[in-house]
Amino acid sequence: MSGKTPTAWIRRLLSPRWQHPDALKRRDAVERLDAERPDDHRQLETLAKDPDAEVREAALARLGDPETLLAMLDDDASPELTTRLVDLLVGRAPGVSLDRRLALVERLDTHHLLNEIALQGDNQHLRLTALARIVDEETLILQACENGIAAVRRAAAERIKSEDGLRELSRRARRDKQIHRLAREALNRRRADAAQAVASHEKRERVLSALEAHVTHAWEPQYASRYRHLKREWESLKDLPNAEQERRYQDAILACRKVISDHEAHLQAAESAHQQRESDDEMRLGLIEALEESLEGLRQHGRLTGQDMASLRAQKHLLDQRWEELSDRHPPQDSLRERHDRALADYHHLDAAWARLEQHADSLERALSDHDHDGLVALLETIDWPAELPPAAAVERARAKLGQAREAAASTNRDEIKRNLATLEEQLNRGAFKAASRLHQQLRQHLETRPADERQAFEGQLKRLGAQLAELRDWRGFVAAPKREQLCQSIETLAEDGTQSADVMDRRHRRLLSEWKALGDAAATRELSQRFRQASEQIHERLAPWRQQQQAQRVQNLETRRALCEQLEALLESPDPDADPDALRDIRDKAREQWRRCAPVPRQQSQTIGRRFAKLCHDLQALIDRRAQQIADAKRELIAEARTLSDSSQPATQRARDAKHLQRRWRELGRAPKGEEQALWREFRNLCDEIFASREAEYDDQAARAKKRLETMQAAIDRIDTWQPSSSDEEPILDDAIAEVDALKPLPPGRRTEGMTKRWTGIVRARRERLARLAVNEEVVAWQSLQALLTAHLDADHRALDGLPAEEVPATEELSGDMLKAHQARNAARRDPPPPETVRDTLTRLRVHLALLAGSSLAHQDEPLRLAIQVERLNESLGHEPTRAEELHSVLWSLLATGPMPVDHWEREAPELDALLHKMLPLPPP
Repeated sequence: MSGKTPTAWIRRLLSPRWQHPDALKRRDAVERLDAERPDDHRQLETLAKDPDAEVREAALARLGDPETLLAMLDDDASPELTTRLVDLLVGRAPGVSLDRRLALVERLDTHHLLNEIALQGDNQHLRLTALARIVDEETLILQACENGIAAVRRAAAERIKSEDGLRELSRRARRDKQIHRLAREALNRRRADAAQAVASHEKRERVLSALEAHVTHAWEPQYASRYRHLKREWESLKDLPNAEQERRYQDAILACRKVISDHEAHLQAAESAHQQRESDDEMRLGLIEALEESLEGLRQHGRLTGQDMASLRAQKHLLDQRWEELSDRHPPQDSLRERHDRALADYHHLDAAWARLEQHADSLERALSDHDHDGLVALLETIDWPAELPPAAAVERARAKLGQAREAAASTNRDEIKRNLATLEEQLNRGAFKAASRLHQQLRQHLETRPADERQAFEGQLKRLGAQLAELRDWRGFVAAPKREQLCQSIETLAEDGTQSADVMDRRHRRLLSEWKALGDAAATRELSQRFRQASEQIHERLAPWRQQQQAQRVQNLETRRALCEQLEALLESPDPDADPDALRDIRDKAREQWRRCAPVPRQQSQTIGRRFAKLCHDLQALIDRRAQQIADAKRELIAEARTLSDSSQPATQRARDAKHLQRRWRELGRAPKGEEQALWREFRNLCDEIFASREAEYDDQAARAKKRLETMQAAIDRIDTWQPSSSDEEPILDDAIAEVDALKPLPPGRRTEGMTKRWTGIVRARRERLARLAVNEEVVAWQSLQALLTAHLDADHRALDGLPAEEVPATEELSGDMLKAHQARNAARRDPPPPETVRDTLTRLRVHLALLAGSSLAHQDEPLRLAIQVERLNESLGHEPTRAEELHSVLWSLLATGPMPVDHWEREAPELDALLHKMLPLPPP
């Protein structure tokens, strides 16, 4: 009891044996505890966490409930607890049924326990259950290679999915041919699936790129067919597109549909415009034929009256209006324009003759009343009435007067009378009432001047034809009388109707006037003519404001058209040399649209302004064609540049960038003439495709080289992974491998590269750590070989400290380099010993430094010294950070050189120094 206080002795005497400070006592107490009793069970749980390993092992051996041990595992994961749990769960320790173990394993999440159960379980179902709970691929590889049950190995191998894992399994499972074959088949299948997925992705990308490029293609007859073909090809692909591909596909589909719908709308508009043009041409032809028929009808009349001329003028006025409206929409054909001009020339010829007749009508009447034959001749020559037209009444009388004079001198030709009678009969058969009436009157007057015998020869036939003429007159009056009455009622109703709009009233009024004039003088009475004229004048009065408004609108339209012409003239006077033809086409189309909207215009200025606008449109179209031709020439230059670029020796990537620049310039130029744009674009696109194809070939070569670098790096990784250094002298092997891998950089980006880089970094770090541990181990082994020399130095130090003469300890054969210098320093220190306190402090400092290197804990009183050593280490590592082995060598060198060493101080420090060195001696597992 000399070294213990009474209080400590009493506490030991009174405390329970399971809490005894002596581990052997606690170990004996475990044997006396019963796990079935709650108090003893709690004490066993406490002893299962005892600091002594044998006590923990004995306490855990008395605990047989796996659930209790699993609960303890959360708080303390000692090796003994893990071993006991494994024994219970795998079936080595009795007392736990298989069903219960299966239930526990199904809820177990501890990785190392599941691994051990899958390796050591006494039942295949138990092992498979544990295997199902394992998710770490490295552990699955271990199970597939090391498990003793083939079914478990196969189940583990089937759960390995990654390419790296399958490759590792194939490498490590060479002794198990079935697992090796399974791994190789899965790896080949995965690679085939990956290759197929890549091929499918590339095919889908090609289809998608073709579809996106198809959007920008110029229209051609096969555009829609090509679009449908690409769409069917996309839909026939088996794999599913990603979200980005689906979005791009939908955008391209919508763009192609828009191009097709726009073209169909353009075709429909062109077809509609063509149909409208044909309809307008048919209407123009009808108008011209109506005017020609009217002129021809006047030529067939027996006599031309003022009413005939008024009707013809009204018809010509209507023709001008309709012709102008149609010309605003579409220009007439050349043949129709020529026919129209001929009809207008015939009309103007007739109108001029009628104007001359009206101008000399009074003089002609005076000459007739005065029987001035010379004056009649002069007036007829002045009037110059066309021979192909029927004469007016005054002209006819003048001619008759002159004819009578001539007939007095000569007899009428009988053949002429016969021809006139035949003509009269033919006119009656055709129903040409007016012409037949005039010819019948002429024949009657002519026959009255002939002798009686000649008159009697033709009088019977003339009477018969006169009877037919009277019958025709009665029939025309019978048909025309109710029609005139109906027309009078219709125009009076229209004049009294206040609900009709002005344009509808005007249109119906014009139609009624046309129908009234078409009746001629058939069943014409003064009363009906007066009624019709009054109603017409009333309508004219009601429409007067509207007509003024229409006239004002025509004037405004005329001003707008003039302003439009001035704008076009200003544009054509100073055109932009770099103007876009599409912009000019847009200006042209908008100008035409505005021209059509600004109709009608005053008749007097319509032809003049129309010719002006037509000339401007022609000049604008010439400018568009000229500018489009310039663009075509510029695009030919781009094609030449693309051909030169395709044949150049520049890198394919640079040529592809230059080709994209050419494509941007192509898009910025605009469109060439329609016939040339598609051919130029096809040639340019083929050249660009060749350039891009060469770039893709270069990419493939780069990919092949990158793949080769990856395979080389994989081989280096596998070689260093299987290499385990056994000496620190093998560090050059690792340096050479690192230099080899560095020479392969840069590696292509990707998940494989990232995985290989991470794996390589981990392997290098592990090998560096092992080499460092080997170097430390070699330093410790070398130190242990110097224990005899150290003992000799300690003995010599003891004798020197006892006052005996200092002795020289001889060097051994193992000493060399730094250690030989330390040995010599120790011998010198005995000859000139430092103060003992300095030696003690140095030894303590070396012990603390060694504890820092070993990673051991320090006492509280050593904390200031630890901080000082750490600061010193930081200062020394500024230029070069020493390795752990170098620091250990420095400490051991100082330990050998420090002396003379007091015996008592060495005996206190030596056990801890040995413990620290033994702690640094074990090597990491290979």
